[in-house]
Amino acid sequence: MNRTQYLPSELKTLGNVMKSAGYATGYFGKWHLGRDQQHHPSRFGFDEAYEYAGGGYYHSRFRPPLEAKPNKRLSETLTDMAVKFIEKNKEKPFFVFVAHYDVHVQLDADTALINKYLQKPKIDHYPCNAVYASMIEHIDRSVGRIVQIIDSLGLADDTMVIFFSDNGGLIKRFDNIVLLADSKKYVYEGDTLAYIATSNYPLSREKGTVYEGGIREPLIVKWPGKIDEGSWTDAMVSGVDVFPTLAEMSGANISQTVDGESMLNVLLGNDKGHEERAVFWHYPVYHHGVPASAVRQGDWKLIHNLVDNTYELYNLANDIAESHDLSQENTAKVKELSALLDQWRKEVGARLPVLNPDFDEVRRYEWARHPSVMRK
Repeated sequence: MNRTQYLPSELKTLGNVMKSAGYATGYFGKWHLGRDQQHHPSRFGFDEAYEYAGGGYYHSRFRPPLEAKPNKRLSETLTDMAVKFIEKNKEKPFFVFVAHYDVHVQLDADTALINKYLQKPKIDHYPCNAVYASMIEHIDRSVGRIVQIIDSLGLADDTMVIFFSDNGGLIKRFDNIVLLADSKKYVYEGDTLAYIATSNYPLSREKGTVYEGGIREPLIVKWPGKIDEGSWTDAMVSGVDVFPTLAEMSGANISQTVDGESMLNVLLGNDKGHEERAVFWHYPVYHHGVPASAVRQGDWKLIHNLVDNTYELYNLANDIAESHDLSQENTAKVKELSALLDQWRKEVGARLPVLNPDFDEVRRYEWARHPSVMRK
């Protein structure tokens, strides 16, 4: 079990790296890297930082404490922080990280937006959850405001904007309880949409799994004069690539080992070499699925079930839905990719799950506080 529920103080973050390169640095929102002042983002290179500390979307708390307007939405407060930071540092290089809590359970949104989406026609075979859709629009509005302030200050040509997600969409809570906030349960009272958020179709599964529905994420980059508007690439990149990418752009030195690779060449139109890059995932816990690892190289993807030690093999060029397991038909590819996966897990010291003799299947979906943060 991983009992280190914080970012070790000796590690450097993007805040440290960008600050060392002369940038003003700001971090606003979800942190999940330590709950005390010692592990606050302000201790990791961020000049200004407010960490979301709970309270939900309309009664949000922050560390350090912030007096926000009563019932003001969390996404708006975080956007206000970012806009003020940009305005304050418009005369110098700046780096601002906005970590939104939308879209996340318990689902909640402005009533007017929910009513707007309830009136829209439904699409066959898609949940069309109006609360979920409203939360997406809250994020759209935030991104729009940030891009607008950059444009209005005449900074667009000198600013890169990166938008990405940390996981795929949630279909339903793994513990199968209502996923709406108490104040919005009336919207789908007695309806299955009280339990279903979205669909990742045609991708398989959801957040908390190593299937495509859990790990294939949006990545949008706006960089005027460098990236052609409307262009796209299918080069293999990962969220961990953002760190080395921005470090290379800023000319900063990274004094530690990092997992990612700079995607600067990809952004500038040179995709060579990235098609055959191997990318790895390791999720050795029960969540929306069973403990598993995965590796993708080119069109091929291998999933290793860490409970029964079986493998699934998919060719994503022909089967993006991961519906046809090829592991028995192409044992050579299984052997090749499993060797890559084993080597990577060994290199990074990946911990594997061990059998719990006291495991109770009936209690599998119960929430419990992590042992490292138990309070006396």
